[in-house]
Amino acid sequence: MKIKYLSSIFSLALIAVISGCATEPEKPVEQAEPAPFVNDYPTRDRVEYVLNCVAQHGGLTYITQYACGCKIDKIAEKLNFAEFEAAKTFTYLTKGQTGDAAAALRDPAQSKDLRKRLKDAEQYAEKSCFVK
Repeated sequence: MKIKYLSSIFSLALIAVISGCATEPEKPVEQAEPAPFVNDYPTRDRVEYVLNCVAQHGGLTYITQYACGCKIDKIAEKLNFAEFEAAKTFTYLTKGQTGDAAAALRDPAQSKDLRKRLKDAEQYAEKSCFVK
């Protein structure tokens, strides 16, 4: 009889504990602020940039590979891919062109602004990623 009584009390206590936890109000899930989207550069373009950078810095070594990968990441912090691509296009199309032939691509305010922003981003990335 004593064992039945103790097991009944234990069962009631267990039910009270379990039901007490179940009646806790559920906390609402807080929505996190969305992170800025910095990875809009396609992988192919990142790899192409890194390979060109490695070639410009003396060939493939662990240091140049790491630094060039860091460099494109730093540029991606400053420019989205559309701006980067437009700036590269303006830079390539005006390279080696002088006079009226390049004026249509060199002189517009958008071209000057994008090329300056790309140059600034590349200088920032160069300082941040390469050990001198």
